[in-house]
Amino acid sequence: MPKVLIPIPSTDFDPTEVAVTWKILIQNGIEVVFATPDGKAGTGDLRMLTGLGLGIWAGLLKADANAKNSYDAMISFPAFCHPERWDQVRASDFQGLVLPGGHAPGMKPYLESQILKKLIADFFAEKKVIGAICHGVLLAARSKREDGKSVLRDFRCTALLKSQELTAWAMTCLWLKNYYRTYPETVESEVTRNLAKVQQFVKGRLPLKRDSFENLENGFVVEDQNLISARWPGDAHLFGKTLANRLKK
Repeated sequence: MPKVLIPIPSTDFDPTEVAVTWKILIQNGIEVVFATPDGKAGTGDLRMLTGLGLGIWAGLLKADANAKNSYDAMISFPAFCHPERWDQVRASDFQGLVLPGGHAPGMKPYLESQILKKLIADFFAEKKVIGAICHGVLLAARSKREDGKSVLRDFRCTALLKSQELTAWAMTCLWLKNYYRTYPETVESEVTRNLAKVQQFVKGRLPLKRDSFENLENGFVVEDQNLISARWPGDAHLFGKTLANRLKK
């Protein structure tokens, strides 16, 4: 049975990107191990789960029913309730790595973790199957090879689009301030400048609808070598299915 590691922060991870991916992986007979900074169970971004504070845009921006049902199942799962610590896990013990995203303030310790950057570099060096979605691609871009360049430098990939990030921010900034702007630089911009060529960043078709367990066609992923990347929660079902298929091979 393939074994996959999903590191998450203590709080504010995107519930769709973690829970939907988890559900698809375990449905395909893949063992999932979670890891947090302190070995205590993490908590997803409650605003994404409830829509609280999203105003008239809640229906569009919050997690959908598929995601919430998956999240409710995941938080009672033993491996989620009793995670490893970031500093306890090793790339050699796993066949795959999943880097989920999220944009709220609690994501910063995850996105800036030196422990995770070193771990990610090890997964890339060992050519394990790696999935990264949304801000998870940003964490990968910040992880360095031995030559000091990003582990993503020679890969085609996608991530949260600048247009998506700035649109969500513009829709809510009057009352949520920079909730949707994790950093002054957009995810797309920082990821792209860590690639060898701008053309390696693939935007895909306009992300207007979310995918689902029944309809994967709305999702979008980029596969290159051992890396599978996706843009936002609306790609999570196709992202998880693509990862599962690759790991089962």
